[in-house]
Amino acid sequence: MEKMEALIEQTVEMIKRGLDERKIRARLPREKADEIIEIARARIRAKDKFSRTDLWMDLEGLRYATHEVVAEYRAKRVKPKSIADVSCGVGIQLIFFAKYAEKAYAIDIDEKKLFYAMKNAEKYGVKDKITFIHGDSLSKEVVDRIDADVVFSDPARPPEMPERRLEDLLPSPLEVYEAYKHKTDAFIFDLPPQIRREKVPWRGEFEYIDLYGALNRLTFYFEPLAKAERSAVMLPKGVRLESNPNLENIVEWSGEVKDYLYEIPQSIDYADLINELFHAVRGNLWMLIREKRRAVATSDEEVNSEYFKRRYIVRNVLDFHPVRINDFLKREGYGRVTLKISIPDKEYWQFRRRVEQGLKGEKRAYLFKFKDKAIIAEPLD
Repeated sequence: MEKMEALIEQTVEMIKRGLDERKIRARLPREKADEIIEIARARIRAKDKFSRTDLWMDLEGLRYATHEVVAEYRAKRVKPKSIADVSCGVGIQLIFFAKYAEKAYAIDIDEKKLFYAMKNAEKYGVKDKITFIHGDSLSKEVVDRIDADVVFSDPARPPEMPERRLEDLLPSPLEVYEAYKHKTDAFIFDLPPQIRREKVPWRGEFEYIDLYGALNRLTFYFEPLAKAERSAVMLPKGVRLESNPNLENIVEWSGEVKDYLYEIPQSIDYADLINELFHAVRGNLWMLIREKRRAVATSDEEVNSEYFKRRYIVRNVLDFHPVRINDFLKREGYGRVTLKISIPDKEYWQFRRRVEQGLKGEKRAYLFKFKDKAIIAEPLD
């Protein structure tokens, strides 16, 4: 394994230097070349996801692996005495759970991914806490080996479907629950954020997690682990908002754009916590926009809150036409535009070229759409 590690490190450096793949393969053992190159490529792409640069994973494992910031947050929240990950993949989330647990179980039907999880656990210094089991996590022989207080599963998602359903995930949370319910009543499932909450047949907490301003995860905690019915977390800030059914509904909609705009994190929107947000901030807000990808509030006076994704000051409101938008941006010395609008992909670049045509300034504008009006705004933070 030391030789394999050295070959992976060498391959990472060769890829970074831009060497042709044929030349790289010529320096590697033929029977291991494919695996070494893929691990090397995964390490290069993983630099924004993990603090370590020496992890073992293929590209698929990297894609589905939990971001280190999320893994640490959830591990600290739960701090399980013992836990089993019944679809561990390359093991990142389980490894962070194991930092706080006395014992842990890593189960996966893919032997190679389980081996990668073992190598990664060694890198993070928790290998001795984990029992690694190769097999079907739903089989009786595997279930019988598990003695854990908590069962965690981050199932694989099927290709894009009109509606996300529990029974389509692999392994299905419904089957995991049936297999392990005689062992524990504390389950944690990673679910697609788009899933309809009424389709989940258990009592517990839906926790939506934003990471660096984008919706990253929906975690469902069974009732013994739940803190609220719904929650939203903004990482890496660690800011959290919980549902409170006793709050008066103070959300009102504005029919006009006011002087300031506030982007609401997707986690808060998906968790239906906008009323809780309005109660938490100090200042008068009105809802302005609520679309699939964004929710925006507005106000007459500047409001500051750690719950906002970003705050803006409005510079102009004009007819939503690319020529008129472009004319204003030229006059006011803008050089770039960030589109904060819902627009079909095939029209995006054509529209952006039209609004940015001839811009030479230093400032960046943020463009929102409200009804038939364009809102030109600049960030406050």
